[in-house]
Amino acid sequence: MVGSCSVDFRIQLEKLFHSAHHIYCDFNPDTFPGLIYHMSTPVKVCLLIFSSGKIVLTGAKERSHIDIAFKEIIPTLQKFVKKGFKDRKEDSSAKSSRMRN
Repeated sequence: MVGSCSVDFRIQLEKLFHSAHHIYCDFNPDTFPGLIYHMSTPVKVCLLIFSSGKIVLTGAKERSHIDIAFKEIIPTLQKFVKKGFKDRKEDSSAKSSRMRN
């Protein structure tokens, strides 16, 4: 399954890549503008995270895995908000979400 969503803030991908999370990340902005985050717990899902706050989640076996992965990554992403770009809403939940089988 593939899902897409977004957060209401921009993300510092380079700082995320150079943080303690680097063991889960692949990032080469010369070849692909997004950071690839390989989540293995609590669910095995791959997230393509873009600096704009857009996120594509792939490899989920069930829809619930996409929801779990998104909820799990939010606290991490909130640590890497680009300065000058604050949440437009108090809740940093998905603005939109689409699913494809």
